[in-house]
Amino acid sequence: MTPRAPEDLRAEEGCRMRVTMSILKADVGSIGGHTLPSAEMLRVVQDRVFAERGRLLIDAYVFHCGDDISILMTHTHGVGDGRVHGLAWEAFREATGVAKGQGLYGAGQDLLVDAFSGNLRGLGPQVAEMEFEERPNEAVMVLAADKTEPGAFNLPLYLVFADPMYSPGLLLSVDLHEGFRFRIMDVEYTEGDRVIELEAPERLYDIAALLRDTHRYVVESIWSRKYPQEQAVVVSTTRLRNIAGRYVGKDDPVAIVRVQKIFPATEEFGPAFAIGAFVAGDTRGSHNLPLLPVQVNTSASTFFCVPMVCALGFAVHGGKLTGPVDLFGDPVWDPVRERIVEKAVEMRRQGFFEPAMLPYSELEYGGIVARLERLEREFTVRREPAGAPTP
Repeated sequence: MTPRAPEDLRAEEGCRMRVTMSILKADVGSIGGHTLPSAEMLRVVQDRVFAERGRLLIDAYVFHCGDDISILMTHTHGVGDGRVHGLAWEAFREATGVAKGQGLYGAGQDLLVDAFSGNLRGLGPQVAEMEFEERPNEAVMVLAADKTEPGAFNLPLYLVFADPMYSPGLLLSVDLHEGFRFRIMDVEYTEGDRVIELEAPERLYDIAALLRDTHRYVVESIWSRKYPQEQAVVVSTTRLRNIAGRYVGKDDPVAIVRVQKIFPATEEFGPAFAIGAFVAGDTRGSHNLPLLPVQVNTSASTFFCVPMVCALGFAVHGGKLTGPVDLFGDPVWDPVRERIVEKAVEMRRQGFFEPAMLPYSELEYGGIVARLERLEREFTVRREPAGAPTP
C-alpha cells in the first residue's frame, strides 16, 4: 500500500482539496529597453485576471521579475486547462496592446503566434503547473527568473533535494530519508518530450552528469519517493528558439515548489541560491553570469542584464493564497548579493573569451553566426607534400 503524507492522515474526512497551481510568464514589453513592465501593463493584467477570482479561478497573484510578467493562479481545472491558459493569453495580449500604445521596447516579444490554440505551451510564454491534494498547512514557494535559461534552477534543486551538505533535512527528517525522484528533460530534442526518471541517492552520479549541462538537460519535476503521489517541484522547460527556429531571447524559467514537512524546508533553499551559480544569460543572451537572488518586482540590472531570480512564499488553503512573503527580501541577502555581484564583475571582465561568453552552439544571435559563416569560407587546408618526413 502506498503511504500517504502524515498531514493527510490527520486531515478530517472531506477537508482535503485537490487544487491546481499554474504560473504563466511572458515578456510583452518594457520601459527603456529590457528593464521592467509599465505600471499600466501590470494593471491591465491584474484587472483581467482578478475579474475571474470566484469564477474560473479561486485566487491569483500578479508580479514581475525584471521585464517578465508572471501570473500565478489557483483553480480546480487541472493542468493544461484551455480556459485558464486562455485567460493568461488574453491578459498578455492586453498588456501587449498597452506596451505598443506606450512605445515600449519588445512589445509582445514572447507571444510567438498570432492566435491562441487552446494551450500556452509552445506559444512563447513559460508555463509551470502542478495539481495536488492540499495539506492542512500547504506551504509553497514560487520561483521566477529573468535573463537566463531553463536549466538555471538545476544546481539549486540538485543541492536541496539530493545533497545533505546543503539540505540537512535529508539526514534529519525521516520523511526525506528515502530521497526524491528526478524527472529530467532533454530540451534540445524537438520531436516531443524526451525525459528520463532517476532516483536519488542511488542514481546521484547519473543525475549530476545530466544536470551539469544546463543548456540541454533541465529538471522538469521532482517527486517524493516515500510518498510517490506527492509532487515537490515543477519547472517550465520551454526553449523559445525551438519554437521560433531562431534566437528570440533567453527562456527565463518559472517553478512551483512545495516545501516543509515531507519536503525540504523553505530555509534549506537559501544556501543553494546563495552560491550564485553561473548560468547562461546576460544582455543578448551571450554570457555566463551568476544567478542573482533579488526582491520581487525588481527591474532587470543595467549591468549587462545579470541573470536574476525572485522567490515568493505562499500559504495555500482551499485554493486561497495568503501572502506572499518575499523570500529573498530579508537583510541577510544584502551581503550575499554583494558577493554575487563581485562574481559577475570578475566574469564580465573577461569579455568575449570563453567561458565568459557562451560557446558558439549557444550563440544564436544573428551577428556572430553570420560572421562565423563568412569566415568559414575563407579557411584553407594546408597539406604536407607526399613523402614529407614526420616531425
